[in-house]
Amino acid sequence: MILTYAVFRVIWWVLLGVLLCGFAVMDGFDLGAAALIPWVGSTDAERRMVINTVGPVWEGNQVWFILGGGAIFAAWPAIYAVSFSGFYLAMFLVLLTFIMRPVGFKYRSKLVSPTWRTTWDWILSIAAFIAALVFGVAIGNVLQGVPFYFDDTLRSFYTGSLWQLFNPFALLCGVTSVAMILMQGAHYLVVKTEGAVRQRSMNVANIAAFLLVVLFAIGGIWVSEFLSGYTLVQIASHSGPSNPLAKEVGTQVGAWTINYHAFPAALLAPLLGFFGALGAILLVRLGLEKPAFVCSSVSVIGVVATVGVCMFPFILPSSSMPNSSLLVWDASASEMSLKIMTIATLIFMPIVLAYTAWVFRVMRGKVNEEFLEKNKETAY
Repeated sequence: MILTYAVFRVIWWVLLGVLLCGFAVMDGFDLGAAALIPWVGSTDAERRMVINTVGPVWEGNQVWFILGGGAIFAAWPAIYAVSFSGFYLAMFLVLLTFIMRPVGFKYRSKLVSPTWRTTWDWILSIAAFIAALVFGVAIGNVLQGVPFYFDDTLRSFYTGSLWQLFNPFALLCGVTSVAMILMQGAHYLVVKTEGAVRQRSMNVANIAAFLLVVLFAIGGIWVSEFLSGYTLVQIASHSGPSNPLAKEVGTQVGAWTINYHAFPAALLAPLLGFFGALGAILLVRLGLEKPAFVCSSVSVIGVVATVGVCMFPFILPSSSMPNSSLLVWDASASEMSLKIMTIATLIFMPIVLAYTAWVFRVMRGKVNEEFLEKNKETAY
């Protein structure tokens, strides 16, 4: 098969989805674990156990976030320009929470004061909650359409505000995101801890997975029965130069379900979201902690993939002027840029994956009080 410009655009749509799934799985469990610090740890030692389960790996997990942002900048410059300027204050809020994480991890145990340590525990927890909520809210707004448009010179204008982002459907998506990262983080803690922390984490994992299933179902009904989606009526070319105004876009309730009717195989994504979470509940009750974590990760991938599949070929629809919506076909970088980036990805992505696998192999095993005592000079 000849790799045409249109094919490279689809390849980078898939790669963007892979990066977002990787971020949701990898950064999801350390965000979830951080969010649960005050809830599953009743003593200082137990809270340190939770912190040190993610201590050696959380910085590496941030690579997925950086790669995702870099991929959007390089492969989809129009999307980067519109989303990062339109969601500027929301992104700043996320950045603030990300700044507090390294500060909290590094300084939390520097003093023995209970007040000092408890304060940082709550800062880490709240920062993780806020980050997960804002990410979900952003996805909810993308599904509804973002208030922006292009003029005749292709300058973009954002017409919304920060508080408009927190509308009912977006908040539903935000709460779903929180449930998802709590499920992922709790299952990770079940794998990495022992005793009371493990038992509390198991309880949280079951509750969060059940809530995810319920909220995911409510969101699906809302999208299919009440939410106005976007449809591509006509486009000038799938392989032509990127021009966001060279198309016609319509809106209709239930439009985001069209891909599932046209391609039944796409239903695999939401099914993974549902049955991955249900499988995690069953397996963790049976004491199969690692398979349960795998099922939780599969559920996370299914939830993220559901959004991408239902929106294709839209990446960033416009509620202000639907014809300004950004698609796979009209928002990408040049063909040469995509080719060069594809070659670089084929070279460096296996290296990143191999290094990540090696790190987790080296850091395998449980984190308990004995571990903290043995590594008291280096542990958080």
